[in-house]
Order: sequence, then structure tokens, then C-alpha cells
Amino acid sequence: MIPSVAGTMMLAFRGSVKRITEPVKNVLKTTRMGSFTSVPLTREDVQDMDFEVPALTTRESLLNRCVSELPKNPALISRNFVYFNDLNEGKNRMLPSMQSLSYDTVNGSTNAACNDGGRFRVLTWNILAQALAVGHDNFVGLPDGTLNWTARRLRILHEILLYDPDVICLQEVDHFNFLNTCLTAIGYRGVFCSKPDSPCIYVVNNNGPDGCALFYRNNKFDLISASSRILEIWRVQSNQVCIFATLRLKETGQQVCVATTHLKARQGALLSTMRNEQGKDVANYVASCGGSSKPLVLCGDFNAVPTEPVIETVKTRLFVESAYAKLFGGEEPPYTTWKVRGDAEYCHTIDYIFHNSFCDIESVLMLPTEEQVGPSRLPNLGYASDHIAIACDVKVPL
Repeated sequence: MIPSVAGTMMLAFRGSVKRITEPVKNVLKTTRMGSFTSVPLTREDVQDMDFEVPALTTRESLLNRCVSELPKNPALISRNFVYFNDLNEGKNRMLPSMQSLSYDTVNGSTNAACNDGGRFRVLTWNILAQALAVGHDNFVGLPDGTLNWTARRLRILHEILLYDPDVICLQEVDHFNFLNTCLTAIGYRGVFCSKPDSPCIYVVNNNGPDGCALFYRNNKFDLISASSRILEIWRVQSNQVCIFATLRLKETGQQVCVATTHLKARQGALLSTMRNEQGKDVANYVASCGGSSKPLVLCGDFNAVPTEPVIETVKTRLFVESAYAKLFGGEEPPYTTWKVRGDAEYCHTIDYIFHNSFCDIESVLMLPTEEQVGPSRLPNLGYASDHIAIACDVKVPL
């Protein structure tokens, strides 16, 4: 069981947890930026103790379990990777509309780069915190049973395992023990950093605070170091965090840096300004950890459309570019989230994978079409979150 220690990061192995960051600085004497004002109903992460996983199992076994225990209809959304070598060789056409991209001509999702030189696959996904989904996010028109956790956790696990990533970056994780149990059983190791004042802990029947998590494939990487930071806005701690890890590719000895974050939500000029300040802090933190001098992948939910200042701030300060821009002619995909909340429908891009010039992007995972998303939008019985997982294959030249 991972204890709920706000603002510290946990390095988790199967059956044990090691705290590897210093206690949070006592910067704020009152409520932090972005927190709720009601009394917290703090709980521990214990709601998945019924889900038993053998100490040693396989990815295929867990995938089969997900499929067998979920209803057959509707079918789970499945996508493919577009490989840029194929596009360059004319095997595919690069089209501006995802609806027009031919899914039957792209390569499959199996990760052939697991032990192939300086190649690795990164997936990032805001999985939608269960407490927020049922008690806060005000989704409209969801099919019955969409937010049932017993089934939704299987859809989350299926989506992650389906694309066979080497590095997994997740946001809005409020069931870390479930993911850690499943993923460590098939050879991953993970770190988790909770938000210091997570909105989840104010929801009845919550499972503890949400935060960011980073997993890496243990037979592919050695962990050199890992740390976390509570992001600051005008030198005051906010309620958002960032995880940074330096990994060594076992096959080549190359070091790579991976960071993930989840910036402040909501729309408006002030919120955009606050996100920009958080972006500056992310850039400073990543650079201070050595991310500017090594291959770097920075990903997560930035809660900002491509034209917001924070995106340019991160790009210019860290000298990074978007993996997906390589497919969409320098632009981002049209959406990474598609949902209906209250009276409004939201369809835009706010999730990103950035990389520096030490990395080559060999492929990206296509986004689902509007038909695949469905009329009720996300989440639904075929997809677990209101955000869409994005992924890419990275090559670090020798």
C-alpha cells in the first residue's frame, strides 16, 4: 500500500515503497493554490485489494484478462502507429485529416524496439482520476456503467498494455497501487508523486490523492536517479507536480531523461498566465536535473491549447519540439481530449510529447477518429478516460 504523503515521491517495487525525495518545503501557511476549501476526506489507496495478480505474469495474460472480463460490446478502441519511414517511402500518405488516414496501411502496435539499440517507446495519458470522474467533473450523456471502477480499471490497464510502451507517464492517478501491482508483475518499476492538496481527497469515498506516475521497463532501463517537484507560481507552491527520471539504456549504456507533469486546469486569462509560470518552473527544473544536455522526453497534460503561451515557453526554454508535429505538418493533432461537461463540448489538444534534438521520432500513435470516439464522446464503454493516450517511438542515435 502506498501511503498518502503529500508532495513527496515514492519509488515503488512490488510489495515495498521507498521515499526518495525530501519533505515538502513549508512555503504556504494556508490553503495552496488551486485547492478546494471544504474539509478533506483523506483516505488511503486500498480500493483495489480485490484485484489479485500473480507475482510473475505476462503482458499477454493481463491483456487477455482485461478482454475476457469486459463486455464484448462495445469493442474497445484500438489504434495503430504511423511509422515515418513508411510515409517517406510512399507506403502511406500524410494527410491533414485523421478521418482520412488509412488505418489498414499502417504498422501494428507491437513494440518491436524493446531491445533494439537506442530505441524505446513512450506513452503518456491522463487516465481520469476516479474520484473526480464520479464526484466532480460533471460529465453529461455518458452510457450507463461508464464510470464503474471495476470495469474502468480494466479498460485503463488494457489501453496501457495494448501499445507495449517502455516508458509510461500517467496523470490524474488516484489508484496507483492497482497500476503498480499490475505493471511490476510484468517487469516495470514505477514512481509516484501526489498533488500536495489533491481535489480527490475532498470527494466522498475517494481512494486518496491523485498525482503523476512514471513507469519504466526494468529489463530495458536502469534507474540512475528520480526526483519530483511541486511547481511554483510566482515563487509560491501550487497544486501541480512534475516527475523527472534519468534512465540508462541497458543495451547501449546511453542515458535518457524523461519527465511528466500535469499543469493547472480551467480556462481564462489568469489561468493561462498561471500555467505559463508553471511552464517556466518545469523548464527550470528539467534543466537543473540535466535534461538540457541529454536526450529528453517531456510529456503530460499541459491543459493548454497549442496557441497558449506556456507551450511556446516550454519549447523555447528547453529547445524541444512536439513529436506529433512531425506527422501534422508542424501543427498538433486536432484533439487529444473530447468530452461533454455541463452545457459545453470540449474537443482540443492539451496533451503533448516534447523531445529535444538528441532524440529522433520514428513513429507516433494515431488518434481515434470521430467515429471511434462515438456520439457520447469520452469517456465511454469503449474508452476509459476523457483524454486520449498518445505515444511515440524514440531513437537515440549512438
